[in-house]
Amino acid sequence: MQSEGNLFDGVPLHADEEAFTELFASLRVRIERIVSTGQASPETTWFDQTWNEWVIVLAGEAVIAFEGEHEHKRLRPGDYVFIPPHRRHRVAWTDPGRPTVWLAVHFDAEPPSSASGQARTSPPAESAHADG
Repeated sequence: MQSEGNLFDGVPLHADEEAFTELFASLRVRIERIVSTGQASPETTWFDQTWNEWVIVLAGEAVIAFEGEHEHKRLRPGDYVFIPPHRRHRVAWTDPGRPTVWLAVHFDAEPPSSASGQARTSPPAESAHADG
């Protein structure tokens, strides 16, 4: 985990695989930078996560496909999408001509707030699972 930095430092121009850099992690939240340089998920592979994910494209372009939807979601710089648990998805395309820089926030399916809807003023209690 890094305590400070610049999201664009060390962005590879070309790589055989996506590059994942963990920027922050706690019991309930994980933030990472992802750099894609033309990678895509196989057409038969779907991500089926047990946690929430909020992702934004900061540079480049990408296309996300959601299972059961004919229209794919094209993401350009500034575009973001929320992916709830078990919404099956895959990366259908990333720009092969320039790096696509993503910021992904992964967090528990249960929001870290009290039953009354008020935000917590203390850190969340330990989670019973280690998803993020």
